[in-house]
Amino acid sequence: MAETGYTPFNRTVDKTNRVLHEIEEAHGWSSDRRNQSYAALRAVLHALRDRLTVEEGAQLAAQLPMLMRGIYYEAWRPSVVPMKIGRDGFLARVADELSFSYDESPEELVRTVLQALRRHITDGEWEDVTSSMPKDLAAVLV
Repeated sequence: MAETGYTPFNRTVDKTNRVLHEIEEAHGWSSDRRNQSYAALRAVLHALRDRLTVEEGAQLAAQLPMLMRGIYYEAWRPSVVPMKIGRDGFLARVADELSFSYDESPEELVRTVLQALRRHITDGEWEDVTSSMPKDLAAVLV
């Protein structure tokens, strides 16, 4: 457990580390690739955030652990959302944000990150998120 001296901070660091560890395990990455799991999580969160309306994005963010909520909102420009992109644009957006190589396709990477993330989001909220997406993109998010 991370020790910050403040219990809510300790919990959010632990929850975020758990998500990053789940991403690493799913990809077969060792824990020394933490920068890559963080970059993948950040890229997916940003692409998802920018595809949602301000209201839906805020509802999703409210369910994230505090630290991941900060990552989610980093460099957010609410005046330019939602960005009308489909599956290919979403996957390209994620791939463009990553500065490392990986063996799987961008879609597989996105699915792995979302599987780890989904454990922190209610089914109802996730249904709201996916129902606001075009069908080709929603299929990637399930």
